[in-house]
Amino acid sequence: MPLKSKQPRIAPLEPPFDAETGAVLGELGPPLQLFRVWARRPGLARGVASWGRYYFSRRSALSVRQRELVIDRTTALCGADYEWGVHVAVYAEKAGFDDVQLRSLAAGGPADGCWSPEDRAVLAAVDELHATSDLSDEAWAGLVAAVGEDGALDLLLVCGWYHAVSFTVRALRLPLEPGTERPDSP
Repeated sequence: MPLKSKQPRIAPLEPPFDAETGAVLGELGPPLQLFRVWARRPGLARGVASWGRYYFSRRSALSVRQRELVIDRTTALCGADYEWGVHVAVYAEKAGFDDVQLRSLAAGGPADGCWSPEDRAVLAAVDELHATSDLSDEAWAGLVAAVGEDGALDLLLVCGWYHAVSFTVRALRLPLEPGTERPDSP
């Protein structure tokens, strides 16, 4: 869905950054627009950075592929082009996604032939969570079989978090980062 405005509703901070902002941005990662908006509130930015250090580490019960299935599908379902573009540009290759799978994540579904049974279970859970804010017993059983109970718990939290991120980037009207694409153009 196209953005309604070309200007972000809250302007990301621009360099040069003061020492505190530079430190906070160092905790978040590359100075993406979203991170530069969060850095306007250092306490918020540090909280987000702490959350991200867990979910983007080996401590998460989800593999990189599973995590990116959740994030890419969630952001596509939410129409969060900004976040989709960032994740596909940075993680699609690491997650082992090909062009057919990226198109399926953007506009297909779990039943598409490009997915393994485990991937299908993850995607079915994400789709059901998005549609109902819950999981049926069947979806839960399939998810636990695919990722285990710890992975299922992490999936619930990652999916919920990326709904919040999707709401944020859409409502802020953040334009795509340079070098990223919308979900309809992988």
